[in-house]
Amino acid sequence: MGNNLFQKAREFVEEALHSEHDGDQQKTEEIAKNALSSAFANTNDAEKEQLRELQEELENHPK
Repeated sequence: MGNNLFQKAREFVEEALHSEHDGDQQKTEEIAKNALSSAFANTNDAEKEQLRELQEELENHPK
């Protein structure tokens, strides 16, 4: 089945990366960051590496 927190974090990051540049984008990014944080505490090493990559993508995404 997989790690639900990990999967949700991935979904939220993807949503944030594809959201429009408006007020909702900031809220979407905050939700994604919170999801990443929650997932990071409950993942294995391979998932942690993927979460780090997602976090970098989110941080480097133009605002």
